[in-house]
Amino acid sequence: MAQYPTPHINAAPEDFAKTVLMPGDPLRAKFIAENFLENARLVNNVRGIQGYTGTYKGVPVSVMASGMGMPSIGIYSYELFSIFGVENIIRVGSAGGMQEGIKVRDIVLGMGACTDSNYASNFRLNGTFAPIASYKLLSTCVQRAGELGLTYHVGNLLSSDVFYGDFEGVAENDLPSKKWGKMGVMAVEMEAAALYMNASRLGKNALAICTVSDHLLTGEATSAEERQSSFTQMITLALETAISL
Repeated sequence: MAQYPTPHINAAPEDFAKTVLMPGDPLRAKFIAENFLENARLVNNVRGIQGYTGTYKGVPVSVMASGMGMPSIGIYSYELFSIFGVENIIRVGSAGGMQEGIKVRDIVLGMGACTDSNYASNFRLNGTFAPIASYKLLSTCVQRAGELGLTYHVGNLLSSDVFYGDFEGVAENDLPSKKWGKMGVMAVEMEAAALYMNASRLGKNALAICTVSDHLLTGEATSAEERQSSFTQMITLALETAISL
């Protein structure tokens, strides 16, 4: 059996609930713990990656940051799944919209996660793996979103390794946002594909829920205050999903 603590998580399996909400930002993990969980306690702070466990409506729930990008969430989700006994990870983050019908402040649920990353090569597959969400988590989340009256979309995300791309001299129609958008991809973020691949490999459940914080087609972006309000809806949706499993 794998040993704990690990180089990245200084805790024991009993410190985590079976379901973990995973924002990228450690400060957002702290915000969720302090504003949504009851009796939240800090269970990890290695490298400033804050993890908390408390209850939501009486049900144990944990929240821990993933950091930015697939290598980072790949480490934390692998350890939570394989060493700390976590069964479900729900990513809660931001994404850039890539479809005209998806507006800033809408919520997108990643049924699948395309990627420009080489992360899947780790699994030595003789082909292309399609990272998908757990149907159990996705179907539960869709039901809760409808009950909460939220504006949401279900479909493909793009998990990209690149935030600052070098597109000098590239024609507008050849930009990645245009090409992925033609394939119906809803929005771009940086973590979901690795999370889905780890969950598939380890027989666990994962879902990415993102708020559209800016739009790659229109240039519209939310203010800090607007993001707080929009993210609150997403966090509530994730927590309601977590306690319904």
